[in-house]
Amino acid sequence: MFQRRIPEWIRHPPMPSVRGFAILSGTEAIVRGILISVFPISMYRVFQSSSLITEIYFAIGVFSLIWGLLVPWLTRFIPRRWLYTIGALTYIMSALLATLGHPLMIAVALMLNMTATVTIFVCLNAYVLDYVGNKELGRCETLRMFYSALAWTIGPVGGVWLMQWWEPAPFLLAGAASVVLLVIFWWMRLGNGKQITRARGPTLNPVSYLSRFFSQPRLIAGWLFAVFRSSGWWVYVVYVPVFSIEAGLGENVGGAILSFSNGMLFLTPFMLKWAEKHSVRHVLRIGFLFSGLAFVLATFLSGWPWLTIGSLIAGSMFLILLDIYGGLPFLMAVRPPERTEMSAVYSSFRDVSGVLTPGVAWLVLLIVPLSGVFAAAGIGLLAGWSITGFLHPRLGSQRTQKVIPLMVTTELQE
Repeated sequence: MFQRRIPEWIRHPPMPSVRGFAILSGTEAIVRGILISVFPISMYRVFQSSSLITEIYFAIGVFSLIWGLLVPWLTRFIPRRWLYTIGALTYIMSALLATLGHPLMIAVALMLNMTATVTIFVCLNAYVLDYVGNKELGRCETLRMFYSALAWTIGPVGGVWLMQWWEPAPFLLAGAASVVLLVIFWWMRLGNGKQITRARGPTLNPVSYLSRFFSQPRLIAGWLFAVFRSSGWWVYVVYVPVFSIEAGLGENVGGAILSFSNGMLFLTPFMLKWAEKHSVRHVLRIGFLFSGLAFVLATFLSGWPWLTIGSLIAGSMFLILLDIYGGLPFLMAVRPPERTEMSAVYSSFRDVSGVLTPGVAWLVLLIVPLSGVFAAAGIGLLAGWSITGFLHPRLGSQRTQKVIPLMVTTELQE
């Protein structure tokens, strides 16, 4: 009588690796990279108004913010693996609705896309905190960005090119990539993450873990840095394509600019080597200062569109520097029992910037032309530079690495 032996990898699946998370992030980057320049152009095609587009983004940002704060609460009723699956399926639904081309459907598709992004972001960060040790976080974040670089480089210009060839094409490709993302996730067998035993007590609701967040100044400071940096990217991603069209540079220029800036992600390993030789405070102050100055300068150069674009591209290089290094201390400061909750609170920076930025942009557009939005973003980044002056001078240096979790006051990477 023959007895079939169950393969070892099925009985004892391997521990998720840093490279595995990088592959997962790189696949999701295909979905987002293709549509990052397509959605603003699609919105402009159907609405023909930068002010109306701003109002739509504002409304969607409010909804996304509320949803993001509810995700940890939902994980108490829906296992994390199924919540991640719902996020991937929402990406697919968003892509299918966008192919219809109707103005309402495009707006709904954008809302679903942003909802899927925040859902997957919260779940993936919780998985990373579960399976990646503090000493490996820097390598994990850098490798995730490096694996995403190709998608973020080719995606924006490729999405616009596909859109001009056949309008539904980029959405269908993004939907197919979402299916691949879902397959990879289940193949990795992440399950529901490590189970942290809590003391017996009432189940936390969103208000409860928000109060815990606000009681820790170091997390508040890190979240504020993330909001400033995310607002800069928000303006860059949404308004650079619109500015290119209104300045007569055409639709292709916006996608090409985003692809060029994202291509600089390939330089992240070299940037990280430089950043590791300096404190967190030094790196963040450089990133916020020069990105803020570049965005303000872009407004004064608005009469020369190509110079404006050049200044914004220069600013994006320093935003990438902030992406690489700014988030690690926040990650290491989160207490193990609060990983899911604090991942959700932190991830709200994306949605808060998605509400704050179009809200400010709407007010700016009532007074000055579109280029004024770049100055507003620059002022926000310079505010981040000012706050970084309160960080500990040696935060993140070799001598303080072992105590970073106790004294962190900086940003967490998106």
